[in-house]
Amino acid sequence: MKQGLSLRVSQHLALTPQLQQSIRLLQLSTLELSQEVEQMLDENPFLEVTHEEAAREEFGVAQADTPATAAEEEGFYAGAENTASTATTSEASGDGDGDGGVESEPSWEGDGGTEVVADDGEWGGDAPARQNNLGEDGEVDATELARSQESLTAFLHRQALALRLSPEDSAALRFLIESLNDDGYLEDSLPSLALGLAGHGDDAMEEVEDLVQRFTVALRLLQHLEPAGVGARDLRECLTLQLRAMRETGVGQPALVAAALAICAHPMELLARRDVKRLTAACNLDEETVRAAMGLIARLEPKPGRRFVDVERNIVIPDVLVQKIGRGPQPRFRVQLNPDVMPRLKVHDIYASALKQHKGEGSAALQQRLQEARWFIKNIQQRFDTILRVSNAIVERQKNFFVHGELAMRPLVLREIADELGLHESTISRVTTAKYMSTPFGTFELKYFFGSALGTETGGNASSTAVRALIKQFVSSEDLRKPLSDSQISDMLKEQGIECARRTVAKYRDALRIAPANLRKSL
Repeated sequence: MKQGLSLRVSQHLALTPQLQQSIRLLQLSTLELSQEVEQMLDENPFLEVTHEEAAREEFGVAQADTPATAAEEEGFYAGAENTASTATTSEASGDGDGDGGVESEPSWEGDGGTEVVADDGEWGGDAPARQNNLGEDGEVDATELARSQESLTAFLHRQALALRLSPEDSAALRFLIESLNDDGYLEDSLPSLALGLAGHGDDAMEEVEDLVQRFTVALRLLQHLEPAGVGARDLRECLTLQLRAMRETGVGQPALVAAALAICAHPMELLARRDVKRLTAACNLDEETVRAAMGLIARLEPKPGRRFVDVERNIVIPDVLVQKIGRGPQPRFRVQLNPDVMPRLKVHDIYASALKQHKGEGSAALQQRLQEARWFIKNIQQRFDTILRVSNAIVERQKNFFVHGELAMRPLVLREIADELGLHESTISRVTTAKYMSTPFGTFELKYFFGSALGTETGGNASSTAVRALIKQFVSSEDLRKPLSDSQISDMLKEQGIECARRTVAKYRDALRIAPANLRKSL
């Protein structure tokens, strides 16, 4: 085989560390971004939090000690539209003359009467701290209220203090309380809990038996605490405990409570299928009593620890705020970033000045850390600029939703927004994932405004989101004695001019967490 030389030209995309960081920051949620900022503040001494407006030069692009390449300047954004629309003032990679920072962005008017404001005085981050969980307008702060809620474990421990128990029984009760899950169930069996605490010597089996006996006594005590049903091993036991508590306290009709206990003694599948005939025969009761007892069971709490779950984990903080401004036939909406989720960062002036004067050993490594701090601030600014641009485009295309609600939602796919903004479709997907928008109709994830199209008799398209809202409206107004089947809902949609098959209706109904017709039937 003869050897030879050849020249081949090819192109490939090199992902620089700055570009990788920019992509990663874009797809992070608000909570994940906050954790990322905290970690960067701990690791990089040149980064600090500021309560003042950071000048655009703090982003360090024009003052970078090492020149940035074209690929790094552009990041993962396509074309010359790097971080702002055509009406923006200075860009994130500006020359340092413009005002702005991560916490302060320019304002501009979008097309079609949508006013885009990145920061507003009433949302300023320099406002004094709220006291007594109340905002300036007197409303309760949801996060502070969630933090003040007592957990299920603390609530049970407080009740256990009132019991006169030996140190061993008290320790066993505390252990069982700590072993409960968030719903208030004891998932592990008593022998398995005892095996986890027993030693491995010759007396291990005796120790396990002793622990099981103590856990059995402690479990009886736990199941008599509030809320009723706590400490149950399964759903049947949970419902039975609540019914026994009603019988002991005299709540409800004794005959009805006894019938409900008899139903719970049989397999839960019969109750789930609402098999009245088999339950009537199995419990030796009349059909009317069985139906009334099933109605009583339906009012019980299947998850006793539900109201103690940490509400703070379920609080959604919107990234974008949309407000209707003005009145008239052509409504206008103001789109702005939520300043509460925007970290205010800048480069530490003292450390940066000291590094300029010091050129000794280790200065190269410190210069690298300084450059990392500048790029981190720039990428955060770029992230919020992109979220704002995408949100503005969504509001423009879904303006009917902000006026009339979800029934007026139009079909929209990621490709349309990507083509309009000159970005890649994957970038739009990252922006709309785990980012939320506060609207006059509630807070929604940005992906909520995208939906596939369904054909209509007139040749147009209807959004799948609007169809789901229509299905929910049909179900909410149905006769509970004769609930609508999927076929009937499909026929009703056809009467509205929307072609939607029965299987599609079933899929949308499941997505809305609406039970089938046989389970929605009133007892």
